[in-house]
Amino acid sequence: MNTEKRFKKLIIISSPSGAGKTTICKYLLKKIKNVELSISYTTRHKRINEIHGKDYYFINKEKFFALIKKNFFIEFARVFRNHYGSPHSNINKAFKNNNHILFDIDWQGTQQLAEMARDDLVTVFILPPSHEELEKRLRNRALDTRETEEQIQGRMSKASSEMSHYSEYDYVIINKDIESSISKAQTILDAERMRRLRLTGTSEFVRGLMGGL
Repeated sequence: MNTEKRFKKLIIISSPSGAGKTTICKYLLKKIKNVELSISYTTRHKRINEIHGKDYYFINKEKFFALIKKNFFIEFARVFRNHYGSPHSNINKAFKNNNHILFDIDWQGTQQLAEMARDDLVTVFILPPSHEELEKRLRNRALDTRETEEQIQGRMSKASSEMSHYSEYDYVIINKDIESSISKAQTILDAERMRRLRLTGTSEFVRGLMGGL
C-alpha cells in the first residue's frame, strides 16, 4: 500500500550573494520532477546571459510599486538598492499543475512566506565554506556581471547580516562542493516527502498490519 500523500510544498533556498543558491536551484529543477521555479520580478538591470521571463521579469520601479498596490506579490523585498517580488500567480500555477514550487529568495521573503504558510514550507540556507571563498566566488562572478569593486565590497559587507538569519531555516548546507551540496539538497527534499505528517492513510495501514499478527 502506498501511503504517500500528494502534497504541495513551497521550497525556499536562500544564501548570501555568491554562496551558490541560484546554481543549486537550477540543478534541482533538472533533477527533481514536479517542481516549478517561482520567477521573481525585479527592478535591477538584466545581466549578460539572463533572459527576461526565464531568470527574472525585469521591470522599472514605477511598475514594481504599482504591482505592490495591486497586491500582486506574495512576498517582496529590497536588496542592494533593487526590489524583488514573487507573484501569487506562480504558486497558483504550480499547485494547479500539482507541482511543488521552488523559491530563490532571501531571508526577508522567507519570513513573509512563513507568516502565511509555515506548515507548507521547506527552507534551506546555503552557507559558503569561508569568508575568503565567498569573496573569490563574487570576484569570479563579477567577470561576467561586470560588477564594480564597490559592488563586490557591498555584497561582502551585507553577507554577515544575511548569514545571521541561518537559524530561521529548517536546514543548512555548507557549500564546499557544488555537486555534494546539490545531492544534500535533493536528500532533504526526499526526506521531507516521507515525513509522517506528509503521509495519509498510515493509521489504517498500520492497524491492518497489526490485525494480521
